[in-house]
Amino acid sequence: MASLPPQIRRRFLSTTTTTTNVSRKWAVKEVTKSNYSESLEEFKNHLSSSDFVAVSLQKTGSHRAPWLRPQPFDTVDTSYWKAKYAAERFQLLQFAACPFTLRASKLTLHPYNFVLFPRDELKMGMPTYSFSAQTSHLTSMAEEGFDFNACIYNGISYLSRAQESAAKVRIGNPAASSCVTNTSSTHTIADTVFVERIKSRVTHWKTAFKSTKKDDALLSSLRKIVMRSEMCGTRPCMDLDVCSERQVQLALEMLKEFSDDLVPLIIPARGGGTQAVRVVLTSSKEDRELFERELQNLEEEQNKRVRGFREVIDLISASQKPVVSHNSLNDFTVIHSEFLSPLPTNVDEFVGSLRSVFPHILDVSHLMKNIPAAISYLNNHYFTPIDMEISPQALEEYTNISNPCSDNPQESTNGDIRVWTKNMRKVSCDHLVFLWGFRNGMTAGMLKSLLHKSHAVFSEEFDVRLVDKSCAIVVFWQPALSQTFLDAVSSEEICDSLREIVSEGLRASNYETYNRVCRLGLWEADLAESMDKALEDSDCLMEANSSTYSKDIYWSSDSTINFDDL
Repeated sequence: MASLPPQIRRRFLSTTTTTTNVSRKWAVKEVTKSNYSESLEEFKNHLSSSDFVAVSLQKTGSHRAPWLRPQPFDTVDTSYWKAKYAAERFQLLQFAACPFTLRASKLTLHPYNFVLFPRDELKMGMPTYSFSAQTSHLTSMAEEGFDFNACIYNGISYLSRAQESAAKVRIGNPAASSCVTNTSSTHTIADTVFVERIKSRVTHWKTAFKSTKKDDALLSSLRKIVMRSEMCGTRPCMDLDVCSERQVQLALEMLKEFSDDLVPLIIPARGGGTQAVRVVLTSSKEDRELFERELQNLEEEQNKRVRGFREVIDLISASQKPVVSHNSLNDFTVIHSEFLSPLPTNVDEFVGSLRSVFPHILDVSHLMKNIPAAISYLNNHYFTPIDMEISPQALEEYTNISNPCSDNPQESTNGDIRVWTKNMRKVSCDHLVFLWGFRNGMTAGMLKSLLHKSHAVFSEEFDVRLVDKSCAIVVFWQPALSQTFLDAVSSEEICDSLREIVSEGLRASNYETYNRVCRLGLWEADLAESMDKALEDSDCLMEANSSTYSKDIYWSSDSTINFDDL
């Protein structure tokens, strides 16, 4: 490193560096249902002492057609809709999590590999439903040594936060009242009648129960039936029926002022809300404290049983540690869908929801697009010094940093840094035209040559790339030329050269049609078929007038899929 200029030497965080000492005390720990409980405690300890946690996911598939993968011409919106589709379609089977620390240029790793399977252990139809799988993905997983028998029979199940809430309602277990909100100081006549009625019931029940110790067994049983008294374990209890959440609060207020030996529990209704308030009679202050500890332990056991693997996700979220991912959009749409709640319909809601759970996400592939900006970002946010050698070639080639929550690898997180490589150019979506219906076997070069001879707009600079075998995208670098071409294709006075290729079936449309395809989920194997469906739907066309989305993309002639080379 001494031969390099001083500005080339940098001290910054990296997960891959030759000058970092890597602790090899830990091999990857395989975690299944059998060793999950003990491994969870170990993971919790390693996470608490770590600086970062890296995650990687393995699913049963990704994208069933080439155009369904995020493309260089995708906006943030279309990229999100594609990722959303894949996250909801394919099943997560493996979740790798690796807490790691950096101390004095020493990298210490604690990798865990959690094997998952969405088993319906609560017999409630959750979380398992059905999912798709791609044979190529399953074959690849098998070749890499993935044990499908262990996954199916011993994989760890889980429920999302939304599913957990629904499950608790359906289970209907009593829960301790977490808080009592004071109702308005002015009670209505109905409120007063309700409070006095339940207060009288509780008073007589409590007095009657204490007197049962002197009665014989038969009389004691009859008294319990008349007083509607039950048992909560070894302690007597009774239920107070309620018709509204206000009555719940009135009952809790009354019981709070009534006696220290009464413990109120909330009985949830099957359809949501509260069915009743259960009153448990304890024998002393010590017995009350013991009962409350029993309730807490019971709730923790139930939570572990219901949440399953999601406890790992909750631990990572609660730690507030930066989460490192190689592809944040694909990974976190899956994490949101599987462990939080169903994915929102638009990217803004998704980002807002995700950031409330994981406020710090670092995307390695995006950060490494721009080495200098990555250094600045990491130094300002999560600086841990490590010597790393950066070649001058890297500094010249990668000159911007991307937002870890964005799928756009060219989006800068620093407003003062907006530099692109020689092959990257900013272009408005209005300058893009999609073409399909051309002859089978036509390459991008052949299509560009054909277009060049068909109309005057192609005398200016333009670019053509195949999106898949059925559809191509044309980029016009001069304003208004795209609309001129679209008008010419649909005009009755079409020129002879263009008329010939249009008569053979060529169709053209703007970026809004493609945006509509992704928004409405018209995921056909061929993009051409999806574009046809979007144009045929009159409701979609009316919707287009009110839709808004990011209008700019970054076009690289090198990064676009070129089917001529396949």
